[in-house]
Amino acid sequence: MDLAKPHKKEKTYSAEHTLFYSLTALILYVPANLLPFMTFEMHGNRNDATIWSGIVTLFKDGSLFLAAIVFLASMLVPLLKLAILFYLSLSPNSNSNRKAKTNLLKFIEVIGPWSMLDIFLVAVFVAVVKLDSMANVSAGLGSAIFLFVVIFSMLASKNFNSKVIWQENENK
Repeated sequence: MDLAKPHKKEKTYSAEHTLFYSLTALILYVPANLLPFMTFEMHGNRNDATIWSGIVTLFKDGSLFLAAIVFLASMLVPLLKLAILFYLSLSPNSNSNRKAKTNLLKFIEVIGPWSMLDIFLVAVFVAVVKLDSMANVSAGLGSAIFLFVVIFSMLASKNFNSKVIWQENENK
């Protein structure tokens, strides 16, 4: 079997799987950003925080750089990555825009690590808050759904066979 040219069935599964995974992640992206990501309880006061409300709070508190990083890593980068993968999986081996599609794949590789930065920030924040014995922090439903967004996003990018962009369309 020639490894440079994927089997027709392999390319179909690659595009179908990427389409399924990216569409699933895009659908889950909405509730992941609308539902509470974390619940803070301190001195009897309970506060549910979404990703967006966390960004707004950081911004209002003057942490503009951190707010920008969380916005990029939690909202913009995952959305861009998923939209690009969804687009690529719709017509992976069409003869149009091959160079642009290759550049989009390279872009996904560059921004990929940024989509995990927010998880790191949340872990650090939870560790800091847990040091205070009067505070309680728990993960909300939004964080569980966001985890699935990350998993399906990773599956989508791993299942896309980039070789199909440059091979001839066999449906001609």
